[in-house]
Amino acid sequence: MNRMIGLAHLSALHLSPPELVDAAAAAGFTSIGIRVYPATRGETQYPMAAGSFMSARTIERLAATGLVVRDVEVLTLDGIRGRREWEPVLEAGAALGASVLNVIGGDPDRARLTDSLAALVEDARKYGVRPSIEPISYQPLDSIPAAGLLAEQTGCGIMLDALHFVRAGGRTAELKALPARAVTVIQLCDGPAETPALPVPHRMPLEQDVNGSARQIESRAKRLAPGEGVFPLREILAALPDAPVSVEVPDVWAVEAHGTAAHLKHLQTAADNLIGSPLNTEMETTP
Repeated sequence: MNRMIGLAHLSALHLSPPELVDAAAAAGFTSIGIRVYPATRGETQYPMAAGSFMSARTIERLAATGLVVRDVEVLTLDGIRGRREWEPVLEAGAALGASVLNVIGGDPDRARLTDSLAALVEDARKYGVRPSIEPISYQPLDSIPAAGLLAEQTGCGIMLDALHFVRAGGRTAELKALPARAVTVIQLCDGPAETPALPVPHRMPLEQDVNGSARQIESRAKRLAPGEGVFPLREILAALPDAPVSVEVPDVWAVEAHGTAAHLKHLQTAADNLIGSPLNTEMETTP
């Protein structure tokens, strides 16, 4: 299976976007995702508006290293945010050459979420960006079938996070039922069968909020590298052979213990080993 391996910003969110470019290139990644808008309440924001000094510096580092930005994150559609919030995010993503915007379905009103997402998809066309909904196991929009329906209704893409797919009880058969090329990015990580009981980190990158929730701590602070857990990653990859891969493995403890460079190189090597290994056809896939 020949795929280019990208790096999600969450794997090293303490790095500013220009720093992330250099660190990802040094570790052997070929693309990156960049956070240009906060994901959690009270989170520190990198000044990545189109035309800003940091955006220009990031573009310089991309040109120097040959890396590309595949996606930018993250816009939560919560029933309140609208065009005033998403236009600057789309501008920031387009300036970086991104083709995907990570969208979270935080609005429990499904009809309103559908309308908001449809408007966002329409607005994003002129920027060359495809908004892609990511099912999150602790958000109102949490399942692949629901995301697939939104893709059919609005033309949005889907970002598949392996962690949330497993934690929400996803099945690989659901992936095969999605519209063709609906999945724009697979966010690759691994983990144990059940959500672990983890301590709240004494400090989170960008002061992210985890709310004391076990799932949120795991999601934002402690995932496993591909191949180190029990997630059906080879089956997911086989079900979506054309989807790009982005390694999303935050581990605040590993970074503190071993440093960012070692952490990212470990992730790249683990992903490369997983993607390069064949699917064992005798292995029973997730039903």
